[in-house]
Amino acid sequence: MLAIHRRAFIRSTPLALLMARASLAQQAPIVLGTASQGGGFAIYALAFLDAMRAVDPALEIRTVATRGTMDNVPKLESGQIDIGMVSGEVAHELFEGIGRPASKLKVLSVMFSTPGMFAVRADSRYRSIDDLRGRPVVWNGKISGLAVQARYMMEGLGLDLDKDFEPIYPDNLTDGPQMVIDGRAAALWGGGMRWPGFVEISNSPRGARFVAPDAREIERIRAKFGFLTPITVPAGLYPGQYDPIETLGSWSYLLARDGFPDVVGYRMAKDLFKIERAGSLSRQLADSTVKNTLIALPRADLLQPGVLAYYREADLLK
Repeated sequence: MLAIHRRAFIRSTPLALLMARASLAQQAPIVLGTASQGGGFAIYALAFLDAMRAVDPALEIRTVATRGTMDNVPKLESGQIDIGMVSGEVAHELFEGIGRPASKLKVLSVMFSTPGMFAVRADSRYRSIDDLRGRPVVWNGKISGLAVQARYMMEGLGLDLDKDFEPIYPDNLTDGPQMVIDGRAAALWGGGMRWPGFVEISNSPRGARFVAPDAREIERIRAKFGFLTPITVPAGLYPGQYDPIETLGSWSYLLARDGFPDVVGYRMAKDLFKIERAGSLSRQLADSTVKNTLIALPRADLLQPGVLAYYREADLLK
């Protein structure tokens, strides 16, 4: 009977009050699944932790090093981690139930947009995707989110990563840039604004040039995979990159496991919006806004229920 009354109380109590009570109670640490060093996820995780600790030091978040997206998803679904970083293409498969049942994982926030493209040495002859056919290309880890993105992009052009290129799948993300720099690989596939691998090649003595789908190729890819969105990489983002780059990509997400406490989701959404309103989002967190989260989501019910409740209460759902 006590349990029944407690459930009725929870249903009838405003979430803000529940959240206030939860903040007074001792919470178990939130376990955040990150990714391997050398990618954008690892850098984002540090910035995210710093920002959350600054605005809500009582909220304890503990990181667990993982192999990235394809490691975080099963860990989230089994409850081994509470929140985890997941690339947009994999999230799309989870939301839509592609090749598997639709997932119960929910969105806490977008992280950043991930424009997909190649980096080649600036002194190389490679200027188009067709130039790279039959050449050694680093696709990053075979189960990485970046490799999944590359498969979608290349499949949209009728190409296969393993048959139309000489594929390289290094164990460590940090190995790929050096393979391009020393000539063992013709190109490195990557994604993101100021992605670490691209920064490393750009800063090397020979510099970098970027190869992305042209306008016709973008049209072909989107005709097959409409969820991929056009993204512009601004000029000057990398040394020697004097022009903007038009390509395709997706939004990466911070996802929460099924059953993640709504009061904690509410609290984290409120914390993130507080940082956003104060203009305190760092360069790494600049895209983690409410507006971008709502733009990126196919539908609002993919939001973690506590986050959705906060958005509604703060009148952020337009």
